[in-house]
Amino acid sequence: MSLSAKLGYVFIAPALVLVAVFFLTPVLLTGIFSFTNMSTATGITGGAYQITPSLLRDLSDQGFEKATLDSIGSESYQIAKATLQIAREAGAEPSLLAELEEEHLGQNFTSRREFERFLKKLQNRPRSTRELKSTSPHFRKSLINERFETEKDLKAALTELQTKLTPDQINKLSQAAYTGWVWTTDNFYKMTILPETKQILFNTIIYVTFTLLLFNVGFALFLAIATFYLPKGQAGIFRALWLLPRISPSVLYVVLWKWLTWDTGFLNAILNPLGVAQRNWMLDTTLNAWVFVVLINGFIGASMGMILFSSAITAIPKPLLYASEVDGANRWQQIRFIILPQLKWPILFVTVYQCLSLLTSFEQILLSTDGGPGSTTEVWALAAYHNALDNYWGNLQYGYGAALALVLVVIGVIMSFIFLRFFRFQELVRQPRIEQ
Repeated sequence: MSLSAKLGYVFIAPALVLVAVFFLTPVLLTGIFSFTNMSTATGITGGAYQITPSLLRDLSDQGFEKATLDSIGSESYQIAKATLQIAREAGAEPSLLAELEEEHLGQNFTSRREFERFLKKLQNRPRSTRELKSTSPHFRKSLINERFETEKDLKAALTELQTKLTPDQINKLSQAAYTGWVWTTDNFYKMTILPETKQILFNTIIYVTFTLLLFNVGFALFLAIATFYLPKGQAGIFRALWLLPRISPSVLYVVLWKWLTWDTGFLNAILNPLGVAQRNWMLDTTLNAWVFVVLINGFIGASMGMILFSSAITAIPKPLLYASEVDGANRWQQIRFIILPQLKWPILFVTVYQCLSLLTSFEQILLSTDGGPGSTTEVWALAAYHNALDNYWGNLQYGYGAALALVLVVIGVIMSFIFLRFFRFQELVRQPRIEQ
């Protein structure tokens, strides 16, 4: 290997590391999380086994006998080696514990009152009511909300409680009592059955299509061509003004739009004297919300596309334009037959880049409408964010949010191949004939 090749690998190594850390690793983790039921309730590490009243209510609808579930959910007091050891470690009276172990080992009591009455009759009974009250909790046995670190511990506790559960029922109860995450494909099945999934997909198609075609490509081309025919000084000022949406902080940019549209904003200040009712123009109707969502994101994309298209138009050899004028071509013919054919590469890049950007970006929608009114402007990326990181109910669905994000990755890859095929990418990168 030559020295220059070795130096090339050295220089590219940091970029490869950054790609692996900030792109490949997040995509890989997203794919892994999407096949789990990770949430705030399960946590992201291993879980434990815990029986709750709501779990018992659910099991009662699945063929478990009510009397058996009542026995699991009830509180009892038991004189056993385990409870005696707990009382001994807590500093209970040794003579009392010795009497209980020698004469009453294995006895059960259905309530605290019954157990304390029993303790009062013992020869080595507690000397005071306070001592009695502090001793009895050590013998309490209840599986409700008790945390078991392993499935084996839970099954041992169920067996010790002498329930009438069959081995299959014990296994079923143990699986239902697990509080950690498990591997599952339910996230993708959930997408197919939830009615809001179709609405979110439809919203995303509307958002990407209108913003991409009308602004990121269409309006950007119009601005670039318009500035090309302006005097140089005016064109520079015009391009700088249209670059402001791109370089402005997202929060400030969206706040300006809100100031334009809110109840006491600029639009109402102008239209109120004309008899138009005061309202929030951004959120009063679904149509208005979509208009402003497309405008807000469209101007950002249009400014970037305008700069790229302007640079590409400037690079077109001037003799081509001069020759066309000599041949009698008008402005429209120059645009159609000279400028646009020369912009296939820039249009391909802007279309692919902006399409992928629109699919995955949601910050402007989050700051402006937050998916409202209702969920009429909730796009796929915003739904992934809401489910995984910020939802109204507080139980964040990490696994489901990751599954939504993984679908976006797959759609992005498919769209890239479609665009490359549509723009005949192989012809664009083909070696020129003069060099063959």
